[in-house]
Amino acid sequence: MNNPSQKISVVEKIGYSLGDLAANLVFQTLVTYLAYFYTDIYGLKPEDASIITLIVGLIAGFGFNPLVGALADRTRTKWGKFRPWILFSAVPLGAAALFAFSTPNFSYQGKMIYAAATYTILLLLYAANNLPYAALSGVITGDMGERNSISSYRFVAVMFAQFFVQVFMLPIILSVGQGDKAAGIEIVMTWLAIIGTIMLLITFFTTKERVIPKPEQESSLGADLKDLKKNKPWIIMLVVTALIFITLAMKGGSYVYYFNNYVDETSLKNFISPITAFFSSIGMNFFGEDPRSAGFGLFNAGGIIMMIVGITFSKRFADKYGKRDAFIASLFISTLFIVAFIFYPPKSVGLMFLSQILHGFFYGISTPLLWAMIADVADYSEWKNNRRATAIIFSAMMVGLKVGLSIGSSLVSSIIGHYGYISSEGTENVIQPESVANGAQMLVSIFPAIPFFAACGLLMFYEINKKMETQIEQELKERRKKED
Repeated sequence: MNNPSQKISVVEKIGYSLGDLAANLVFQTLVTYLAYFYTDIYGLKPEDASIITLIVGLIAGFGFNPLVGALADRTRTKWGKFRPWILFSAVPLGAAALFAFSTPNFSYQGKMIYAAATYTILLLLYAANNLPYAALSGVITGDMGERNSISSYRFVAVMFAQFFVQVFMLPIILSVGQGDKAAGIEIVMTWLAIIGTIMLLITFFTTKERVIPKPEQESSLGADLKDLKKNKPWIIMLVVTALIFITLAMKGGSYVYYFNNYVDETSLKNFISPITAFFSSIGMNFFGEDPRSAGFGLFNAGGIIMMIVGITFSKRFADKYGKRDAFIASLFISTLFIVAFIFYPPKSVGLMFLSQILHGFFYGISTPLLWAMIADVADYSEWKNNRRATAIIFSAMMVGLKVGLSIGSSLVSSIIGHYGYISSEGTENVIQPESVANGAQMLVSIFPAIPFFAACGLLMFYEINKKMETQIEQELKERRKKED
């Protein structure tokens, strides 16, 4: 039965959110550790690792995602269009994640082939799982308020995965591997593969598709693409998605340079000592003794925790002001706290942590809204064209995500190189030019702020405001009632 406006239970919202928690155990591991794994654990040269990640990433972005989107929109089963993809990709995705972080003893050329093959398979299966999962949010309910709520649950789960991977995963790898990183990461990835698979199965069994396209709906790929070209909100959200992930990749890859080359070590040690002492007193100091690495972990932890807090406010602001206006306001304010880093001298550690916390809170408000707005774009397309193509819309957004991540990651290395950064190539205590400190400061402040500000400006032209949200929801509801 096509019952798109039914209220969604807490159980279903939690069940749905577990799917993104599972996916982000993989995604965050790739973002945080893949390059480190290839170069420092599997022994690939940095330039070879870079080629693999770039080429395979572009293939995934421009090949796998549109293909999966087109196929998912044309899937017809008793379980719906998107849930079967989650079911049948769950176990293979877990296995692929494990194999991608395994270290078979091949020749160097064999290692290159193995790394490229396993990474390609992993990204293909990730697309086959996560793209239909993302599209599922657009068909679980047609109620805009419920969709906001689902997105909030989902991104709280994402933050938990991010927190685990960025704060605790490396110490656990070293602990379970007893100093052997290769053994440790295989053990941890085995755990994550099992846990993630179970979570994805829970998602399948606890969710239901309620927004069902008309059986007679035309379903040619050409018609879908034609609709996209005429869909101005989709074009805007595609560019906004790319801009946001350019910034996220730049920030994520820059903080390590910032802490190693700009932040004053003595001031940092004095600031974090009470925190690390507390965790040590209760036997939970996972941050280690090195002040820079410990400070880096605590810095990330503070931002992620406040992002989770911000996410809990997202639905409230979206319901009151509309997704677009809440998105613009929260993203703009969060960007101001990124810019603030340009004003902090190396010893102002407290202000650095405060800005990170405040940035995390306001960015957290915007986080669920991005994907909820993309689901609204699918509604807009159906409203305008009388055809629904949810997965192809989400797949196109995934292209923006992958392109943004690729551009942002490449900008980090090129910009820090422009400021004279000297690669350590495994050696210790390389003395960097003074210009590197300036470059690191720019990389966490001005440069990542530019795409965020551009996204805010572009969103001013996004026409689906709160008034139109309500209009689309009501008219689609009436249209679907007539079709039942």
